[in-house]
Amino acid sequence: MIKITVIMGVYNGAKKLTAAVESILNQTVTDFEFIVCDDASSDNSLQILEGLAARDKRIKIIRNPHNLSLAPTLNNCLQAASGEYIARMDADDISHPERFEKEVAFLDAHPEYAIVGTGRNIYDDGGIWGSQGVRGERSKLDIYRGLTFLHPSIMMRKEALLAVGGYTTGSETERLEDFDLWCKLYEKGYKGYNLSDVLIDYFEAKESYRKRKYKYRVNEYRLKKKWRKKLGLPLKYHLHAYRTLAVGLAPPRLILAYHGWRYRGRS
Repeated sequence: MIKITVIMGVYNGAKKLTAAVESILNQTVTDFEFIVCDDASSDNSLQILEGLAARDKRIKIIRNPHNLSLAPTLNNCLQAASGEYIARMDADDISHPERFEKEVAFLDAHPEYAIVGTGRNIYDDGGIWGSQGVRGERSKLDIYRGLTFLHPSIMMRKEALLAVGGYTTGSETERLEDFDLWCKLYEKGYKGYNLSDVLIDYFEAKESYRKRKYKYRVNEYRLKKKWRKKLGLPLKYHLHAYRTLAVGLAPPRLILAYHGWRYRGRS
């Protein structure tokens, strides 16, 4: 049985795709399959993937007939997965060589956890501009408050992921697929842990904070209202759901300054 299945969705990711894929192929742990689903890209992402797959048979390519978005794409990868552990990856991030080695060692040694995440460097086209690494177990309240896991850094037990039906699809969880997944897992009694090790370089352009549509803030508010009840959290935490609406109304310059303070030079 294959130990690890890596799942990655790609949509018009040609610019950084080769580096992302090669960072997985260069892991110190080599026993894995790498399932990549092209979400009907209109650039040359598929051609890049085919070239990489021709050189490394661990890569298996599937393709959506039309653009489906991230959650259905990852579910398609999951259906083809045969590994005991599911590792996530994004097409614009860089995994450090020892990432899988440390995550597998943790899950093997700690059967009480279904999820393990890692710390991150944050980079854009100008280079690394921040870092974050918070060690320890995440509680239900942490999950609800957004103190969760970096989605492309995680490794999960496949049995847990299948037990909650994989990723929720639909417009109400678009761009919130990871938050919803953590809530589903915690509702069923699964739990996760963050390693303090920085094991991934996560692409996040500073200007991306300016581009987030307010409708996603509204969706997040609605999801938080739903999950506060389902996770059994006290009513007082309902106020936290309104925070995301307030943040969406804040001036972009203020949000940029906050994130610069939060991540730059911090660990």
